[in-house]
Amino acid sequence: MAEELIHNHGSKEERYLTLIPQLKSLVSDEVDLVANCANVAAALRQTFGFFWVGFYFVKEDELVLGPFQGDIACSRIAMGRGVCGTAWQSKTTQLVPNVELFPGHIACSSASKSEIVVPIIKEGIVRSVLDVDSDVLADFDHVDQKYLEQIAEIIAGL
Repeated sequence: MAEELIHNHGSKEERYLTLIPQLKSLVSDEVDLVANCANVAAALRQTFGFFWVGFYFVKEDELVLGPFQGDIACSRIAMGRGVCGTAWQSKTTQLVPNVELFPGHIACSSASKSEIVVPIIKEGIVRSVLDVDSDVLADFDHVDQKYLEQIAEIIAGL
């Protein structure tokens, strides 16, 4: 399966359309959420070469770092703080073309230039967020949003 996930050909949308069924298959036989999130993060990074891909889990009144691929990250984020905390609080995807212009952005890495954060909602409650960073300005668009939200739904169903 891992060999199959490395496919950098085709448009961004074509790559998502190929990846999503593979992710569904990958997580279908595993019940552990951490293991599944770890593989989803790895698959996204392998497929798209994103600078950073990971999950933060809601634990009490904070987001706590979960499985990720990339540089060292912030361990805890308060509700409403930064892009991740804003996605959690608003229950909406945050698509940020330039993180330097985002009020209260948390600079876990100075190399991060743009970001998309998708809340993972189960039974109306944000349980975690999928955070994807790029070292390129305006690297994410509505294609990423559409398919990352579909991936968030897969995770929410686990």
